[in-house]
Amino acid sequence: MMADENKTENTEEKVVTAETEHAVTKEEPAIADTPSEAAANQDPAQGAEGQPRERGGRGGRGGNRDGGRGRGGRDNRRNNRREEEDDGIIEKLVHINRVSKTVKGGKRFGFAALVVVGDGSGRVGFGKGKAREVPEAIQKASAAARKKMIRVPLKEGRTLHHDGNGRFGAGKVTVRTAPPGTGIIAGGPMRAVFESLGVADVVTKSVGTSNPYNMIRATFAALTDQTSPKSVAQRRGKKVADLLGRGGASEAEAEADAAAVVE
Repeated sequence: MMADENKTENTEEKVVTAETEHAVTKEEPAIADTPSEAAANQDPAQGAEGQPRERGGRGGRGGNRDGGRGRGGRDNRRNNRREEEDDGIIEKLVHINRVSKTVKGGKRFGFAALVVVGDGSGRVGFGKGKAREVPEAIQKASAAARKKMIRVPLKEGRTLHHDGNGRFGAGKVTVRTAPPGTGIIAGGPMRAVFESLGVADVVTKSVGTSNPYNMIRATFAALTDQTSPKSVAQRRGKKVADLLGRGGASEAEAEADAAAVVE
């Protein structure tokens, strides 16, 4: 009987000891009072939030994304360049059309955009772009328009020097100079061109077509033929006052008009 009681006591002691060790093992770690203590207690193989640190390779995504060779750095440079280009440039969306391309598996739908850009002081251009999404199509059209901007001489910085005609395809346009206060008498695509160009007074007429592409190309054909008294005088080897005085104006008025000519 004594041997059985001793075995029972030894078994109870072992159970109590195991429970005590288990409780000590499950004891929660102490919370650090300061950030320095937390950093000291942190495992070096873990990151700032207790997560394992990622090994940033030379071209890996976990590396310096804002730096040189990652995609983030290239995107940042592209965004900065776009912001610089937008300074002082007026962009106007003239027309956007939904287009489709028939392929082996069916049809692919996209968008075509027509954009007019200008600096508001004599330079203007237009471009078109196609993409699967509208913003990307507008971006492509704007980039194409910036590459082929033309300079148009303006009289007093507000109107054209003389009347002109332009034609493209079935579209015919007529542009006429106008006195101050007239405003832009033009419709749709032509209005966008003159607003981007910086013209304040002009009278226009378009016949033959309402296609915005043909109307804008005809308008640019008319603007390309615009000349200024200064350029004509240089080409003919004369003075600006000699050209302006042939309409019956006096010599003083011709000289005053010649001094007022900017381009």
